[in-house]
Amino acid sequence: MSTPRRTPLFGPRSRTETRRIADILRQETIGGALLLVAALAALVWANSPWSAGYETLRSARVGPEALHLDLSLATWAADGLLAIFFFVAGLELKREFVAGDLRDPRRAAVPVVAAAGGVVVPALLYLLVNTPLNPLTDPGADGALRGWAVPTATDIAFALAVLAVVGRNLPSALRTFLLTLAVVDDLLAIAIIAVFYTTHLAPLPLLAALLPLGLFAVLVRRGVRAWWLLAPLAAVTWALVHASGVHATVAGVLLAFTVPVLRAPGKGPAEGSGEGTAEGAGPAEHFEHRFRPLSAGVAVPLFAFLSAGVAFGGPGGLPGLLTDGVPLGVVAGLVAGKPLGITAATWLVARFTRAGIDEGLAWVDIVGVAVLSGIGFTVSLLIGELAFGAGSTRDGQVKVAVLTGSLVAALLATVILRLRDRVYRRLAETEADSQADAEAEARAAAPPTT
Repeated sequence: MSTPRRTPLFGPRSRTETRRIADILRQETIGGALLLVAALAALVWANSPWSAGYETLRSARVGPEALHLDLSLATWAADGLLAIFFFVAGLELKREFVAGDLRDPRRAAVPVVAAAGGVVVPALLYLLVNTPLNPLTDPGADGALRGWAVPTATDIAFALAVLAVVGRNLPSALRTFLLTLAVVDDLLAIAIIAVFYTTHLAPLPLLAALLPLGLFAVLVRRGVRAWWLLAPLAAVTWALVHASGVHATVAGVLLAFTVPVLRAPGKGPAEGSGEGTAEGAGPAEHFEHRFRPLSAGVAVPLFAFLSAGVAFGGPGGLPGLLTDGVPLGVVAGLVAGKPLGITAATWLVARFTRAGIDEGLAWVDIVGVAVLSGIGFTVSLLIGELAFGAGSTRDGQVKVAVLTGSLVAALLATVILRLRDRVYRRLAETEADSQADAEAEARAAAPPTT
């Protein structure tokens, strides 16, 4: 009997898939740099003598009061701008599972299980730190346990930006795995937000949202690309979901899932697809190409700027970081829980299924990427605000803890991946030298030409 062929966990990808992933990585790297600049600017302003101006900006209210949308700028950033971020993440995830390499269930199971492990273990570790049996914590009156989901999210832009800087010679399969893992992670995060952080639910607006959502789906499936038709329907869907009590970013995922991935038979290239999309690209790739720069370059950095500012000397700052269970749980979840959960889940898949890691990779590479996944910023800050209330003492502690944990995870991952990058660089140089020597020997052995 023949032995069943094992499917590499991080095996080689198709040429089209590799080119598309590389294009996404370049854009996310730029977005990561903008995100870092925005977060640093917020921190500097919030800790400067002009910090009152930062709080005034965050709390400034804009929007139509008649529609109950007179929201603060910080709320607009969390509910509105991040809906664009999750729209792009939803498009990417659907495209991966419908037309990408993850349409193979054996390949899809690996990042999905790894992402699940990277959610469950940090949450359990946070709850363990904040258990009533822990003398450092007081989870009773202040609802510390509500923050269990804060350390479960991975920030795509930051993680990919770090990987691009420190891992230029690492196999592209690791980058693909990190990207897919982070996208699935984001989908799990939005599900957690919808289920566990919906404080009140109004069924009528939620049911009413199905009408514009359905019209949006019909139009995109008929090949409509006119923004003046689609944008109002998307805005109405968002507003109704917001009014229902479900977090409005869920609307971004719902809209993304209505966009077809494959081009309809007999249709030409997507109208206005422009440079950068493949000839005959489907609607999902068209929308992803259009909206990813807006997400990575505008929406996420603005959210970071309006959310990351916290005074380190305040009650939620550094003095309470090592003496309270909430920040301790967040840091432990990001730094220890994420890599432990991802690595363990990946090992279990490799151990008990027919999947196996590629021969050119070592488990230390996977550990490095798992540690890098502990960079939780955008969604972690959002969950912290939902759990404890924007501007509260606990929210301030969460912000400092997320920043600290993400920084520690980034530094640890940099050390591991930098060392592995040197190994792969030496291997590439050795292979190139061997090939050059072989070519030289072949030329010397060849008979002289007359």
